Amino acid sequence: MLESLTVTEVVRHFADYVNRVVYRRESFILVRGNRPVAELRPLPAGKRLGDLLGLVDSLPHLSAGEADAFAADVETAREDLARTEVRDPWPS
Repeated sequence: MLESLTVTEVVRHFADYVNRVVYRRESFILVRGNRPVAELRPLPAGKRLGDLLGLVDSLPHLSAGEADAFAADVETAREDLARTEVRDPWPS
């Protein structure tokens, strides 16, 4: 549950509350006249899911030859793994 604060309290100690939001990632509901009117909270970190397509499009792409070589490497690794005997690394 978010802590409720009066707008007057926040105004009197604004820098302290902003520091709590920035450094402790705390959130507060601001109340005026016993009625919630706003929220003081940290901005979300990271990227939005809607930005994912643009991010992927901005990455370098493999050439056809590089993609074929990568696919061959993956197939070789799968074949090697299939031939490897599974053993318990922590025998009792």
